[in-house]
Amino acid sequence: MDTDQYIEVFLDESSEHLQAINDHILNLEKNPEDLTIVSEIFRSAHTLKGMSATMEFKDIASLTHKMENVLDKIRNSELEVNEEVIDISFLALESLEEMVGSISEGGNGKKDVTDLVARLEQMENGTTHVDSLKDKETINSNTNIKLDEYQTTVVSQAKEQGFHTYHVTVTLSEDCMLKAARAYMVFEALEGVGEVIKSVPTVEELEAEEFEQQFSLILVSEESSVEIKNRIQNVSEVREVDVSNFTGEDNKVNCGDEDKKNVDQPQDESKSTSGKTASSKTIRVNSERIDYLMNLFEEVVIDRGRLEDISKETDNQELKDTVEHIARVSEDMQNLILTMRMVPVEQVFNRFPRMVRGLAKDLDKKIDLEIIGAETELDRTVIDEIGDPLVHLIRNSVDHGIESPNKRKESGKPEEGRLTLRAYHSGNHVFIEIEDDGGGINRDKVLSKAIDNELTTAERSTNLKDEDIYQFILSSGFSTADNVSDISGRGVGLDVVRMKIESLGGNITIESEAGQGSKFSIQLPLTLSILSTLLVNVQSETYAIPLSSIMETVLLQEDKIMYSHKQKVMDFRGKIIPLISLQEVFDVQDKQELDDKYYSIVIVKKGEKMTGLMVDSFIGQKEVVLKSLGNYLQNVYAISGATILGDGKVSLIIDPNALIK
Repeated sequence: MDTDQYIEVFLDESSEHLQAINDHILNLEKNPEDLTIVSEIFRSAHTLKGMSATMEFKDIASLTHKMENVLDKIRNSELEVNEEVIDISFLALESLEEMVGSISEGGNGKKDVTDLVARLEQMENGTTHVDSLKDKETINSNTNIKLDEYQTTVVSQAKEQGFHTYHVTVTLSEDCMLKAARAYMVFEALEGVGEVIKSVPTVEELEAEEFEQQFSLILVSEESSVEIKNRIQNVSEVREVDVSNFTGEDNKVNCGDEDKKNVDQPQDESKSTSGKTASSKTIRVNSERIDYLMNLFEEVVIDRGRLEDISKETDNQELKDTVEHIARVSEDMQNLILTMRMVPVEQVFNRFPRMVRGLAKDLDKKIDLEIIGAETELDRTVIDEIGDPLVHLIRNSVDHGIESPNKRKESGKPEEGRLTLRAYHSGNHVFIEIEDDGGGINRDKVLSKAIDNELTTAERSTNLKDEDIYQFILSSGFSTADNVSDISGRGVGLDVVRMKIESLGGNITIESEAGQGSKFSIQLPLTLSILSTLLVNVQSETYAIPLSSIMETVLLQEDKIMYSHKQKVMDFRGKIIPLISLQEVFDVQDKQELDDKYYSIVIVKKGEKMTGLMVDSFIGQKEVVLKSLGNYLQNVYAISGATILGDGKVSLIIDPNALIK
């Protein structure tokens, strides 16, 4: 079967089921007695097994099958949920995620899961792996099938008529994916040469795949044992066949004792859901199609700007009315398309409970992770990039921030630390906060390290606020950890966090209080595709400055400009801020004489820092399409991209974060 056409559907649904398994295991750890949670995990594992077997991803199917067996034991009250069960479930989940991730990257989804499968088997059987293998060998050679009265009579009559009665044991290969199908094929192969009067497990259990790699049956036939064995061995994925004469001497009549099963077997999940299936009001759309639609609409935005410019130059009221209507409709379309690109940050947040649990266990700490605002939506392109920075910040809080239980107890705090991950909208931005109730940042230690690293001087440090000092920990190679661990302490991570967030047009601020904890706040734009900007003139050049960074615009008289350490500065509401000339920064040549009596200043802000950008004049507010500069113009200083204006000219988009000092 050609499975390539189904790979996208497989990946989408696998991701959903893996996330569901992750969430339910975390929930099960808190509520180990709730068997409904186990059923939910079983349902997802069962579906994943079926899909992966169909797609011929054998390692995934093998591992999920073993998970099913353990989960089935739990929901039938044959196995208790304990820490070992949770730990191995998470290990299995991590392997499944790796394999699905490999497939999404074009791989074959293969991974050596023999050790995990063995551990799951051990848990299922309640023995060591070696013991379980010995038990299987014993079963292979000494399977004792008991017949009821009717079956015993059939065997006796067959013997009188010259038929042979065989005890057949069939062992399937370890990597057999469709065991029920193979069992059916064995029965079909024997149908023409005899009659199966009993099987262990029962036919119903074989159909439901409620068995390991082996099953036995009693066969009445005229054929020789060699013929029987050859017929069965022709079935693919059969590893071993043992055919012996069945005497029945040690099989006493047992009226149904072997078949006395619990009738309350778990029903198939697809049948257990009651009620009619609600018609779906959503459809899956490949993200590439939405990106393509966005690219097309960006062209519409450019042409809209062109039409607006033409209508202003033309004295035609009908044209102006039509352009205004197009502008309104296209703005609604723009909002709709941007909404389609928005996805909840829950997609990123979902990975963190398990990560925090693992880190806390490694560090011997007790940590309660609280997630608030997971439904907050953010542009998909931002979502794809924000995961790694959040991982660094959370690991930092778990390792450096939250103290050990003993230390917390000595400080009068509860042994269990609290870590809060919060997301919310504010204007055209999304804020993500990572807050802990740990020991806080050691201000003096950070300052001392900053001076050692020549990030500041002892003299200048006296004027620094706490917030400014905390920003030093985001510097490259900065670490105050006394020991290097697998989790942190190498001086890498937080500078990468800062650079990544700034590349997304955001910024990060830090608050901390000694003994009470710390809070890292990330500010991100809602979207990266279409920006609201202020267009400004610098000689004959036009630049776009994102409105999200602008505080206000100012007309500054020439005699109001002051100097500090040979740097132009201005007094902005009682605060001295530096001035930067865009003409000097971008080396724009003089092409026209300007009135030097007044300077046009754009006040931009990054956290608590402000800078005045000196331009020649303001053009006005404009929504522009952000375009990349391409592979040959990467990391251009203070430029985040370009846009095409209504008159067809290219305008560079300024990155204010790079200019703020």
